[in-house]
Amino acid sequence: MNEIAEKYAAQNIGSIFLYTHEAHPGENYPHLTSMAQKFRHARDLRDVLGVTRPILVDALDGACHRAYGSMPNMTWILARSGLIVYKSDWTDARSVENAIQYFSQIPGRRRAGERLAPFHVERLDFRNQERKQFYECLERNGPKAVDEFRKAFPGG
Repeated sequence: MNEIAEKYAAQNIGSIFLYTHEAHPGENYPHLTSMAQKFRHARDLRDVLGVTRPILVDALDGACHRAYGSMPNMTWILARSGLIVYKSDWTDARSVENAIQYFSQIPGRRRAGERLAPFHVERLDFRNQERKQFYECLERNGPKAVDEFRKAFPGG
């Protein structure tokens, strides 16, 4: 996602990362109990995983996360007007870039005289399941995170 954010920044398309909480807390990154702890976790996310986009930190009670659907890895794209133009319950760089490319063409199409009207679409996208990377992140959180995930999702 960093590459996509950098690629489209010149077109005035912004990107942020909203840090909500650890989806799989463990000994190293436990359940959040304070904003100071939450800010430390967000800084580590930036430093360890190399997130280069601005990181916003949700309230301790997760108010923003709940308002936007509560899924662990969502992506939303909003137009400058605040209109939601893309919502995905999982972040997939290919899907996000496809949406950015599509929506960044709209102003040019309008300037060319097309009379465009919005409509709602649902589609099923597919993402790579990067199990090795996923388990590396679980291990970073601690053995408890790995054990709990394996118990909840045997064979996962």
